[in-house]
Amino acid sequence: MADVKITVLRKMENKNLAEEFCLAEIPIPCPHMDEGQEFLVKENKQPEGFCSSAWQDIHKSFLFIRQGGNFKGWMKDEDTFITCCTDGLRPVVFEIRRLSD
Repeated sequence: MADVKITVLRKMENKNLAEEFCLAEIPIPCPHMDEGQEFLVKENKQPEGFCSSAWQDIHKSFLFIRQGGNFKGWMKDEDTFITCCTDGLRPVVFEIRRLSD
């Protein structure tokens, strides 16, 4: 199977929703990732330093890309997929890129 590089593309924030719905102040944007941060994944396990909640959210897309799947007709580069974690208050957007075998 191919190695995969995961890159943090963007950290977004919904401060107005956090203020409206949260009982306590939470760190906005997400404190666990930095834009431009990269993770090289050579096995089917969570990279060190990667947010465990985000990993659960993107894992099926990671496996699909790693095992040769593609989003032909949707993505310009069939070795790439763009996805995000499900944190509605401070989502993080990731690029998942299959590297050559």
